[in-house]
Amino acid sequence: MIDFPLLSLLIWLPVAGGAALLAMEAMGNTASRQMALIVSIVTFLLSLLLYTNFDMTTAAMQFEEHLPWIAAIDANYHLGVDGISMPLIILTTFTTVLVVIAGWEVIQNKTGQYMAAFLIMEGLMNGVFAALDAVLFYVFWEAMLVPMFLIIGIWGGPRRVYATIKFFLYTFFGSVFMLVALIYMYLEAGSFGILDFHRLPLGMTEQVLIFIAFLMAFAVKVPMWPVHTWLPDAHVEAPTGGSVILAAIMLKIGGYGFLRFSLPITPDASNALDWVIILMSLVAVVYIGFVALVQEDMKKLIAYSSIAHMGFVTLGVFLVFTLLDNSGSVEGAALGMEGGIIQMISHGFISGALFLCVGVLYDRLHSRQISDYGGVANTMPVFAAFMVLFAMANSGLPGTSGFVGEFMVILASFKANPWFAFLAAGTLILGAAYSLWLVKRVLFGDVANDNVMQLEDINKREFLVLASLAAVVLLFGIWPAPLTEVMHASVGNLLEHVSVSKLPVETGLALSGTAP
Repeated sequence: MIDFPLLSLLIWLPVAGGAALLAMEAMGNTASRQMALIVSIVTFLLSLLLYTNFDMTTAAMQFEEHLPWIAAIDANYHLGVDGISMPLIILTTFTTVLVVIAGWEVIQNKTGQYMAAFLIMEGLMNGVFAALDAVLFYVFWEAMLVPMFLIIGIWGGPRRVYATIKFFLYTFFGSVFMLVALIYMYLEAGSFGILDFHRLPLGMTEQVLIFIAFLMAFAVKVPMWPVHTWLPDAHVEAPTGGSVILAAIMLKIGGYGFLRFSLPITPDASNALDWVIILMSLVAVVYIGFVALVQEDMKKLIAYSSIAHMGFVTLGVFLVFTLLDNSGSVEGAALGMEGGIIQMISHGFISGALFLCVGVLYDRLHSRQISDYGGVANTMPVFAAFMVLFAMANSGLPGTSGFVGEFMVILASFKANPWFAFLAAGTLILGAAYSLWLVKRVLFGDVANDNVMQLEDINKREFLVLASLAAVVLLFGIWPAPLTEVMHASVGNLLEHVSVSKLPVETGLALSGTAP
């Protein structure tokens, strides 16, 4: 057993490392890079202890830390992880190491500040996934916007100011509604403990209002259609590392919010309004897939692809009510929910890899326009092999991690409603269309121009980053058990929460027909 505050280390070690980089700005670019790499690697290795010491037989929170914080409002420094949040922390620490390596030679301006921003953001995102106190969660939730705001605003493209303001306003606007909901539940429960909120009996009107408040915050973060428009702008203007963290980690926080807050706190409202989420998810899966097809900017194409793939996450999560109500299929509900969570993890690796591939090309030609490329495989064969693999994974090719989560969600969709499955499976065709269309225009054919002719293949640093992601994508595509096994107990516990009404006894039975 771990007898030291592991979760606190995973939060505050990278934050302290980032603060130290800012304090020692004059130590030079090389020293800043080396320090950032050491801190990120140590944090990643520490995060692996979460997995090796994790008890997969229980749904209880593990590695808990509980200290008094703000006594006047009963807010506590309460941390803990389960089988849903633990893999997301490891995804965060793994991705941060690759982002530091990827920016090793590329970032020459204010290198120490750049690396510090990513380390601080890593700690804050770990805090979001580990917080079991609503005030602590909200502090981490809002604080992580600041480093990303600075990353896009300082190291971003020509329209970076517009993109940062749009990103900040969208996400902050949604968060205000969440804060109001958290304060209301505190007044009802007398505590800010998230697990106390899970046990709070709420009337149907209260649940609906709280559900809508959470939806405003989490839908923007995912992002779901129609509040997705900030994401392509943020991706296009962000530096490569910013795009990787945004796609791989920050979008997942919205999906995590639905699992940690919306479903267990407002199960009756989630049941009544699940059709809204399913409709928004299917629109994202289908409509956004068509939007991705017509993009001429590689980053925009991958950004829209992310929105479509995250639609699978919300679809898998909210299918549970249809499956439980119509057929009582707990297995089908678990299949959909676990598929959504696996899709979150898998998309983190694949989208991060695709943005890194675009970054490799941009570092050489300083263009993201598809029309400026063609025949890249002739001059960069190793790079082309990696990009083809990640494009195939993005299309849901069997044997890659992209297939596992999507296939599980489609199976669950078929159990719920064959039309859901038909529309959801359509994204496999659209995903293949825009991914392979991108690969065909960028990589294959004759060399398009002299600039492409002069391209040099990836160096050892770039190979290390892409090979690491390729190994993980293939590993979880062939052997997803390490992911599925850790979440079984937690998903089962969550399904028990959502299948029992939270309505007070006098207001009647649950919408699902289960007695409270």
